Amino acid sequence: MQLRPIGMIHSPFRECKDMPIQPAMAQGVTGSIQVFDEFAAGLKDLAGFERIWLLFWFHRAGSARMSVTPYLDSQERGLFATRAPSRPNPIGLSHVRLLAVEGSILRVADLDMLDGTPLLDIKPYVPRFDCLEVTCCGWFDAVSAKTCVADDRFERNKSKQGRTA
Repeated sequence: MQLRPIGMIHSPFRECKDMPIQPAMAQGVTGSIQVFDEFAAGLKDLAGFERIWLLFWFHRAGSARMSVTPYLDSQERGLFATRAPSRPNPIGLSHVRLLAVEGSILRVADLDMLDGTPLLDIKPYVPRFDCLEVTCCGWFDAVSAKTCVADDRFERNKSKQGRTA
């Protein structure tokens, strides 16, 4: 299997510390996405969507850990029950607001990624498929949002302890 970036995400965040932990906590944070020229033709018809999904590579995440302590909790959890970036395949998924398509540049809002994050794919957000009602949300149901920003606990060579939402 081979993955290769199709572009680069540009945001105001240079460090993990104090960065929003999810797009819902990043409302109004703007940035841009540079789609590489060889993939720019794939942006045709994207301008009609209000939101898009971004799949990206957590390029600064530390090694995978099967147990982590999430930002929103004080109890250790299994990795796959969290959104921790330190994963076997450090792939991130976020929905952002699409403000404009300017050639091969996407202007976006509600960004929760580091500047320089490699972009793997773009998909349109379609509420009919992507917005589902649920009745339970695991351990998230029992916690309240104490913090909405990250620290450097998952950054490569930073901390031995693991956490995220």
